[in-house]
Amino acid sequence: MNILLDLAQTINEDHSIEDLLSEFEILLREELDVGKVLVYTNSDGEWRNLLCSGVSPDELTSINVERDLLKYQGIENITLSPPDNLKGFDAVIPLFHRYRAIGYVLIGDVDEDVQGISPTIKHLKLIQIISNLIIVFIENKRMHNAVLEQQAMKKELELASRIQNQLIPGPSDLPSFRGVTVQTIYQPHLGVGGDYYDFIKLSHNTLGFCLADVSGKGISAALLMSNFQALIHSLYTSRISFKKLIHQLNKRVNESANNEKFITLFIGKYNKLTRQLTYVNAGHLPPLLYDPKRGTLQSLDKGCIGMGMLDVIPTVEVGKVRIPRNAKLLAFTDGLIELERDDKITSGLMSVEKIISNPHGITENINEVKNYITKHVNLHAVFDDISVIGLGFDQ
Repeated sequence: MNILLDLAQTINEDHSIEDLLSEFEILLREELDVGKVLVYTNSDGEWRNLLCSGVSPDELTSINVERDLLKYQGIENITLSPPDNLKGFDAVIPLFHRYRAIGYVLIGDVDEDVQGISPTIKHLKLIQIISNLIIVFIENKRMHNAVLEQQAMKKELELASRIQNQLIPGPSDLPSFRGVTVQTIYQPHLGVGGDYYDFIKLSHNTLGFCLADVSGKGISAALLMSNFQALIHSLYTSRISFKKLIHQLNKRVNESANNEKFITLFIGKYNKLTRQLTYVNAGHLPPLLYDPKRGTLQSLDKGCIGMGMLDVIPTVEVGKVRIPRNAKLLAFTDGLIELERDDKITSGLMSVEKIISNPHGITENINEVKNYITKHVNLHAVFDDISVIGLGFDQ
């Protein structure tokens, strides 16, 4: 009784797992005269040796939990006929928590020639009770630590999301550019993501813009995206040519990503006096340009491979197109059109083309895109970040 009270006090004092195992070892070896102890626990589906005392390395390596111990569903004295791999032990004590095997304790004597009742057998029931208390505490401690880690990670993600949202232009940050209506959508899949869009006023008459997608999702993609945002703001000026800009971006992305990730990019600039859109599509989904007067839909696909795919981009083709009056441009990342249905990836491109191919204004089109996204989110079909830029050329 005193042993159980002391153990309960130790547990209530919330010692570390290492301290509790040390107390457990001392209790068995010194108080109960147990010569050999092995403790196994199951964590995240994997069996691990948690305590090894009085056991030789050869004995330890010869034991396989799944092969040698899972068959024991109750406490068992194996003194008279132990299996080959368990010959040095006297008893197997399986430990359960919520009807699930979470541990096994093996105990044995060092001196088998001593007369009288073996200490391991004499105290077998007490050792089972103590072992259950210890292992259940360790399991609860592990689950508690896992919850704390999840809470800490959640806070980190929330902080990262707030920081990232400051880098992405919100509705109040969108440029006011005469003759052009600008609408956007930004919806990261995991709170933070690898999508990025931006607008840079290159001159009084020229508006620069870009839409990028970092391969992958989550924190690592968000970090590379944040670095890319800084690159765009430092390199993209009215004086630099698109070819030079693309080569410099590619070099810097390679340095940052270490060949582990790449970035697809659509970058352009629109001059409202000449009505010319100049662009480079670097491996990105081609934006859609709709001319309501002719009823034609054009894909803007001239450019090169994505940033970070090769050390040096072989060729860069700069696209140029004159924008008709009342035309509309819709640029988006692949999260908008790549949908998951019945474990298969399907394309929603035709639906998006239908949304833009009408006489409605770009604001109404973007609202239709938002409804489209909501519908597929509710169907659990969306599995990636989504970013959309809509430009309406009013004059």
